[in-house]
Amino acid sequence: MAEKIRPQLLSFLKPNAAPLRVLVVESLTYLHELRRMFPQAELYAVTAEEDEMERDAPAGVHWQILDYLSIPLPYTRGFFDYIISDLALEQADNPQDIAAGFSMFLKETGAFLTSFRNIRHWSVLQNLMEGHYYNIVSRLYARAEFENLLYASFYKSVRVHRQKREAPDGLITRLIAAGFENECDDLETEFYLVRADRSMPELALLKSMYTTAEREQMVRLIHRIEYDVETLAAVRGLWEMLDRLAVFPDYLASLARETVVHTEAFYQSLLTHSDGRKDFIHAVLSVSVMESVDPLEQEGYRRLQSYMQGKEIEG
Repeated sequence: MAEKIRPQLLSFLKPNAAPLRVLVVESLTYLHELRRMFPQAELYAVTAEEDEMERDAPAGVHWQILDYLSIPLPYTRGFFDYIISDLALEQADNPQDIAAGFSMFLKETGAFLTSFRNIRHWSVLQNLMEGHYYNIVSRLYARAEFENLLYASFYKSVRVHRQKREAPDGLITRLIAAGFENECDDLETEFYLVRADRSMPELALLKSMYTTAEREQMVRLIHRIEYDVETLAAVRGLWEMLDRLAVFPDYLASLARETVVHTEAFYQSLLTHSDGRKDFIHAVLSVSVMESVDPLEQEGYRRLQSYMQGKEIEG
């Protein structure tokens, strides 16, 4: 008999006082703990059962009574910081539609927290060996399949926690002998808890520091400098923004690494048109050398530092 999932998706989150927007879909048992963890958050909830509202709701929850599997959610794009729903894709006819639909309602820095039942758990395999399959109206997934589904639904980063239920003595040995792999105790993982982020973690941090319009304008200017489009005006516009927003070298270094394709062309052009900004550019390159994990990329930034030192000697 399959165990019931233990509701632990909030283990992916840390309490804070930010004014977040959080949507809970059907998994209403999370609402009280969310209110405790995020006292300033706006909480939203979707359920198909109207009588669930009074039983599981802290004060101030914004409710929608609908079946999310068949009726589109009535929210605007980029509205939520988190969407939370255990086993959300288990009974979906087209799970990628649901997963992609949820991603549409998340901010660029947002995340979808969900879970799935592992089709490779020993209990499922044991039932099949005995000629039984009890999950007729629900979908079971392997980890790789579920991750691929999320990546195809516009999520950029997927992390998992395991909920295990150990097998009877000797069964795992039999399954391995029959050809089943058991990497990371997959055969004894009954449920996977999942956090799927709209952005890579390091890029999500960048996106959280300034408004979307400010980031877009900085990226636009960076690209104009990189591709030599009205370069002098673009360089002046970029420095004006960096000064006005008090952007520090670490941020520009990270933004450039995430944005620029022709790194040497960008920095050489920036340097050529940036009198009086050499110390800032040198700091940006130093951060890039320190944070790059690719040796070839590191060497490229060191060459740029040498090029910059040569320019200083010429000057």
